[in-house]
Amino acid sequence: MKIAWVSIFFIVLVWSGISPEDYFTWFLEVVPALIGFTVLALTYKKFKLTNLTYTLILIHCIILMVGSHYTYAKVPLFDWVKDVFELSRNNYDKLGHLAQGFIPAIIAREIFIRKAVINTKGWRNFLVVCFCLAFSALYELMEWGVAELSGASGEAFLGTQGYIWDTQSDMAFALLGAIIALLFLSKMHDQQLHRMET
Repeated sequence: MKIAWVSIFFIVLVWSGISPEDYFTWFLEVVPALIGFTVLALTYKKFKLTNLTYTLILIHCIILMVGSHYTYAKVPLFDWVKDVFELSRNNYDKLGHLAQGFIPAIIAREIFIRKAVINTKGWRNFLVVCFCLAFSALYELMEWGVAELSGASGEAFLGTQGYIWDTQSDMAFALLGAIIALLFLSKMHDQQLHRMET
């Protein structure tokens, strides 16, 4: 699992960095994946996560790296979806923001359970969702700051495509992702957590 995970991560990372749409945008978009990889590498021996959590993190990194290669507004598959369904924009960024709630929900859930931060299921789920929404809001604030500092080149990083409610819809997708993850993955996650304890 570990070797396959690292191999896939670096294969996609290298691919994403070969002639991307814009190198500045590529760098901005892969930084979270690189930070995530570093954190996982530093904590691997002391706090191994479940296979489910590692797999979800890898999927999120791939979503970031694909977006970094094309920019979120120009991912070809989602251009095709836009044309087929006669949509007004390329919605790859919405997939990214759905993942921004979906994956951190399981990460937060794992930490909360294993560190016994919150033992009541209802409160734990509520605070996991709150964490994901707060994380999404923080990311939107960082995007705004980067865009302000970088000027015109910040538009590719933001990927708003002229949609005035982009920030709000991004956070709504993260909220939806967190709720979906808790609804559909909690049982599988509990099984893997139980296996780690035995």
